[in-house]
Amino acid sequence: MDGACFTHLLSKEYDVLAVAVSGQDDSSLRAAKWLEAASRNAKTLQDWLLMLDWDDLRFFLAVARDGSLSAAAKNLQVAQSTVGRRLASLEAGLGVRLLNRTPDGYIMTLAGQEVCQRAERLEAETLSLQRSVGGQDTRMAGPIRLTCSETMASQILAPCFAALHNQHPDILVELIPDPRMVSLSMREADISVRLARPDQHDLVIRRIGRLAFGLYASPIYLRQHGELDFGAGCPEHYLITQVGDIEDTAQTGWLAEVATRARVTLQTSSHEAAVMAAAHGGGLACLARFRADREHNLIRLATPTAAPSADVWLVVHRDNRRTPRIRVALTQITDCLQKLADRLNPADADQDRTEKQEPIDVNYGSGNNQHP
Repeated sequence: MDGACFTHLLSKEYDVLAVAVSGQDDSSLRAAKWLEAASRNAKTLQDWLLMLDWDDLRFFLAVARDGSLSAAAKNLQVAQSTVGRRLASLEAGLGVRLLNRTPDGYIMTLAGQEVCQRAERLEAETLSLQRSVGGQDTRMAGPIRLTCSETMASQILAPCFAALHNQHPDILVELIPDPRMVSLSMREADISVRLARPDQHDLVIRRIGRLAFGLYASPIYLRQHGELDFGAGCPEHYLITQVGDIEDTAQTGWLAEVATRARVTLQTSSHEAAVMAAAHGGGLACLARFRADREHNLIRLATPTAAPSADVWLVVHRDNRRTPRIRVALTQITDCLQKLADRLNPADADQDRTEKQEPIDVNYGSGNNQHP
């Protein structure tokens, strides 16, 4: 983005802001006047950055989105004091208060809301430029950030990337276990492997596998609590369920349906924690078979209906899908899951299930978020 284009964008942002804050408080008007002056005086992107440090705006956006300095610091991977200092620097530069601290966290003032909207527009333009330029990077080297669930990271993808390193030692993989649906558009990650299909419009999505689930308990637990009476709703039994992870919604709902009178004794956002809790007698848990079948302290139990399976989705932003190092990582992930297909979704799991099974798409090529 050259200086003329950036100044034009900034001028448009001010025009919108000036209309939006008309009739609002003095702090909003001061923010509008500051942006007006910036749009007139900033002839280049460098001039704008000299007047207002983009990092300050980035830190402000993080606090506004996360609601606290500590959460913003964690996501930005900096000290909490750094976030506070950057926020104070931005407010001092603008001469307005952008965030008010409340018992429930930070909330934006009217001025903060307007600056946030404009800053997000500028952020989107910056990220679009970075993706466009990054997509032209032809080196088989550099970082790749990938996000997925904890168990998928440790049990499947970590071994997969060991093989990738042997072939391409200059590629640095940042494997980030995170239950959240992170934004690839905001460059929170380059690749995402998920059990729930994202709905963002600017993504290329392919289904590359399927995970089977089952109901498990330890021998110790079953000796203590007796056989399961599914007809009566499993009274006197205890459940270990997932929380805070939308990828496990179907399995958690199924468990509640087959054991209506059982009590929840543990909720966790970690699938691995649920495996360990069940293996040590904590209760009944709906677990991925590729992981739980290998745990010698767990027994897979017969159920009146089969646990729902989960499709594995490989996701990349459309601007990055042709970058060589990202493409080789996509291929490596797809090949890895295909080799493990019998473990991830055993043949008897498909026999137990009644829902229609569509073929897996193993050809990860160009496309959009519509499954081909």
